Amino acid sequence: MPVITLEAGKLNKEQKKELVEKFTLIASNVMNVPQQAIIVFLKEISTENIGFGGQLLSDRK
Repeated sequence: MPVITLEAGKLNKEQKKELVEKFTLIASNVMNVPQQAIIVFLKEISTENIGFGGQLLSDRK
């Protein structure tokens, strides 16, 4: 059972739906497994939880 994980910033429901549909379709085609076997995890990460160059990403905006 293939698992796909995407870590990204805030996504709306339509974006999540599109990502899950497209990742599932592509993975199914490439790996030759049924779409029902694909699991997609979407992890939303706040910019307050990301450090870059010694600063929080939320402080760099």
